[in-house]
Amino acid sequence: MATETTKAHIDAFEYRKKVRRTLYISGLALVNAIIVGFIAKGLVLLIALFTQLSFFGRFSFHEVSPSENSLGYWIVLIPSLGGLIVGIMARFGSPAIRGHGIPEALEKIAKGESKIHPLITILKPLSAAVSIGTGGPFGAEGPIISTGGALGSFCGQTLHITAQERKVLLAAGATAGMTAIFGTPFAAILLAIELLLFEFSSRSFIPVMIACVTGACMHFLLFEVTPTFPMPEIGQASTGAIVAYSIIGLIIGFASVIVTKAIYIVEDLFERLPIHWMWWPALGGIAVGAIGIFAPDTLGVGYQNITHSLSGQLSISLLVSLCFWKFISWAIALGSGTSGGTLAPLLTIGSSLGCLLGMLGQYYFPEVNIMLPLAALVGMAALFAGAARALLTSIVFAMETTMQESTLLPLIAGCVASYLVSFIFMKTTIMTEKIHRRGIRLPDSYYPDLLETQSIRDIMVLENKTPLVSGALTIGNVKALFQENRAAYAHNVFIVVDDITQEKIGVISKEALFRPTSDDANPVQSLIRHKLPSLYSDNSLQLAVEFILKTGQDTLSIEDRASRKFLGVVSSRDILHVFEQRLKEENNKEKHIYMSAKARSVLRNGVNLLRKKS
Repeated sequence: MATETTKAHIDAFEYRKKVRRTLYISGLALVNAIIVGFIAKGLVLLIALFTQLSFFGRFSFHEVSPSENSLGYWIVLIPSLGGLIVGIMARFGSPAIRGHGIPEALEKIAKGESKIHPLITILKPLSAAVSIGTGGPFGAEGPIISTGGALGSFCGQTLHITAQERKVLLAAGATAGMTAIFGTPFAAILLAIELLLFEFSSRSFIPVMIACVTGACMHFLLFEVTPTFPMPEIGQASTGAIVAYSIIGLIIGFASVIVTKAIYIVEDLFERLPIHWMWWPALGGIAVGAIGIFAPDTLGVGYQNITHSLSGQLSISLLVSLCFWKFISWAIALGSGTSGGTLAPLLTIGSSLGCLLGMLGQYYFPEVNIMLPLAALVGMAALFAGAARALLTSIVFAMETTMQESTLLPLIAGCVASYLVSFIFMKTTIMTEKIHRRGIRLPDSYYPDLLETQSIRDIMVLENKTPLVSGALTIGNVKALFQENRAAYAHNVFIVVDDITQEKIGVISKEALFRPTSDDANPVQSLIRHKLPSLYSDNSLQLAVEFILKTGQDTLSIEDRASRKFLGVVSSRDILHVFEQRLKEENNKEKHIYMSAKARSVLRNGVNLLRKKS
């Protein structure tokens, strides 16, 4: 009776446990998001402070662009000095602060149980503030995403939670950081699903969603409620214009391939230098400063450059400068291993290139009515979609940062075209190439959890195929039964029942029965080591796997929930067969049209009649 009571309440217990854990992790994610919001504000203030100190010699937290400086050729030294400081911090602090941080987060999720060193929470924003404040061509979003993820991971390491829950906290912290900077909660949720979690379930979706909403509230509280990238009001695009935007996205898809490969080519070149990597950011800073002499708009965060591109009113020369020289400066800086991000440079380059392509379209095809602001927006989102392979995130991000709902269809057209090119010509992305080289593989598709979606009744071996044998029989008796009727023992297991009560007391395998050390004179129940675990037929395969792992038994007894009648057994081999079936469904190619027997007969007769006439 105790066993039946336990089984009767097991589903409810597991569900309540899942709900409690989800609420607990959601609460932690909310608290972390609030902290990340303040860290985001602090990072922005630090960047402004270092910019003021480096380029203007003022102690001020007022945001200013480094392009307004009047240092002349001395500007070459400032990014180099910032790179040196970052190199020292990485060498004696933590090497994980190098780069934009997302590949490192992905690596920890894939192989490190989502455990990020707590020191990253402090060093990453500080190093990024130094790098960007001294002219590094990055944005604040990459470092704050990395910092938020590190904070979530640190929180998860100090509490008694699972690796899966720690991964959720990491993703929640990272996306809360992105939302705190840009005010884009929905895009951040999609970013977590496409780049960090690789799943879509309530246990991950709810905490991440709560963290993103909290991050958005922190953005509105600490920053502003206006669009991050304001642009002129956009009307509905015509069919011809949508085709043009898709062509723009297609071209930018090739640009995303070039950008991604160039970043890692530069990184490989730095790897060949005969000096310690601590000095590489300083060398990269020299190139950044040199480019900044004749292209000062490439220095620093440059969010205003994105806004100007989206206005559609920049000159061709400035667009070319932002498109080409920003890319060169960013590729060298990021390849050198300094601390910075990828999103803002991608947005800057993409918006500039999209605007340039829009100008070409207006010149050669004026009747299409291409809108330059929309062309810039499509270019911005398409480069992000192609380089990061985050299709949904890029579309929603562009809409949320501009608050232009009418741009949805052109964005879909352009981003899908770019994504398609990236998918064809790149095996990895700008986010995953680094860890791919280290032999770490990330999933590239989403599958429903087969163990959760299928019940035991779908795969169990029925009672008439799993013979019952009395525990009073000897091993020799059962061997003789097997020899007489092999067909009845196809599943190679035997359910042993008590000779008096007929209660199932265990299961034995054919391997155990025919083991050379087995004495034929002993009762067959002597081969049983543990009582046979039992579940109901409507339980999930996930629960069956958990029971198999906990009990150490390869086979489970299955009963009907209502009648408590024995129905059959399920083994680990049966569960593996579920995955075998999925592989067959994916790989087997066949023609199959459903048709009744009568319809097939009519069709066959018609074909034969045509053959006779011909």
